[in-house]
Amino acid sequence: MNETEPCFDVAHLGHVELLTDRPEESLDFFVNVYGLTESGREGDSVYLRAFDDYEFHTLKLTAAGTTGVGHVAYRTSSQAALQRRVAVIEQMGCGIGWHDGDLGHGRAYRFNDPDGHVFELYYDTKVYEAPLQERPALKNLAQRYHGRGVAVRRIDHLNLLAADVSVIRDFMTKALGSRVTEQIQLDNGRLGGCWFTVNNKTYDIAYTEDHSGQRGRFHHITYAVDQREDVLRAADIFLENGVFIETGPHKHAIQGTFFLYAYEPAGNRVEVANAGARLILRPDWPAVTWTETERKKGQAWGLKTIDSFHTHGTPPIETGKG
Repeated sequence: MNETEPCFDVAHLGHVELLTDRPEESLDFFVNVYGLTESGREGDSVYLRAFDDYEFHTLKLTAAGTTGVGHVAYRTSSQAALQRRVAVIEQMGCGIGWHDGDLGHGRAYRFNDPDGHVFELYYDTKVYEAPLQERPALKNLAQRYHGRGVAVRRIDHLNLLAADVSVIRDFMTKALGSRVTEQIQLDNGRLGGCWFTVNNKTYDIAYTEDHSGQRGRFHHITYAVDQREDVLRAADIFLENGVFIETGPHKHAIQGTFFLYAYEPAGNRVEVANAGARLILRPDWPAVTWTETERKKGQAWGLKTIDSFHTHGTPPIETGKG
C-alpha cells in the first residue's frame, strides 16, 4: 500500500444493523442478558445501546427472514469530512446513494464494500437523553450503570467475512481512511485476516477470509466491558440463561483482547471483550503481520481456537452450497 498522510475524516464506528429471524428472542437476549437498553422502535427494527454509548443507538435489531448484517455505519468527524469521503467513494464507483437516515441519525450516504456488505456514513446524529430514572450521578456519562445482565459498556468492533481480504484492505484504507493495525499473511499469499481502525482504538472492524464461497456474511459483533472479571461474569450469566457459549474466556494473541464468544438466539455470534488499556497512539504504527505458522499456535493462552470459529457465520451456508 502507498504511504499517505493519516486521514481522520471518519470518527468512529456508529452502529451495526443485525438481522434476526427470531426477533422476540433476540431482543430479550440483547436487553435482559447482554444488557443493552432499548431507545426506540420503528417498523421492524428496535434500536438499542449500551449504557456508555452517547448515541441514540449502536445496534439496530431488525426482524427479517434471515440472519447476518443489514448495514454498518460510521460517523464522520464533520459535515465537510462526510462530503470528502462521499467524493472519494463515488470516484471508487461503489456508492449506493443518499438516504434520509433513521431514528438515530440524519442523512446518510450508503455504499458497498467489495464483498457486498452495505455501509453508510453520517454526521448529524441524535444524542441519547436518558429519562429521569436512567440519569447518572456523573454528568459526563450518557446513562447510569444499570447492572442488568452482562451490562456491556459500549460498542467496540465487528468482524465481517470476505472472499478476498487483500481487496478489502485496499478498499478500507481508501474509502474510510482506515489504518491497518494487524494482519495475517497466509502461506498461499492471501490475507487470512485484517484489523482496521479510524482512531486510536486498536481496531473497530476486522475482516477474515470466508471459505464458504458466499459473500456478504457476518462473523460477530463485540461490546466492551471494563475489566476481565466482567467477561468471566458474562460466562456465568450466559450459562444461567441457556445461552450457547462457543469459546472462551481466553486471550487473543492478535490485539491482546480477553474475550468470550456466544450465539444469540437467531445464531448471530456476539462477543464480550476487554481490551485492557491498549491503544494505538503511535501515528506511524506499522501493521503487525502474523504468519500462518504463528496463527496456528492458537490464542495467546487458553484453549485452541475452536473449529466453528473459522466456519460459522450468518446467514448460514445453504445446503448444497459452499
